[in-house]
Amino acid sequence: MGNGAKAAQKRERNAKDNKVAKSQLKSNVKAMDIQCQICKSTFLKTTRAPQLTEHAVNKHSKSIAECFPSYEIPAGGK
Repeated sequence: MGNGAKAAQKRERNAKDNKVAKSQLKSNVKAMDIQCQICKSTFLKTTRAPQLTEHAVNKHSKSIAECFPSYEIPAGGK
């Protein structure tokens, strides 16, 4: 029964070292800054043109320029 103290010490050490997991949900909501002007769907700022084009064509049968007039294709990006 001498291992009880060791187990308690180990639990204390592990509790001190454990970090609480942080959620990214709030930061993801803030990063949703690309918005479709037709249906008001929002997309992360890291969304690329092919995904936006797919949304525009499949949902609205329109071009990317009509749905996302403020979106600019990054230089050197696809």
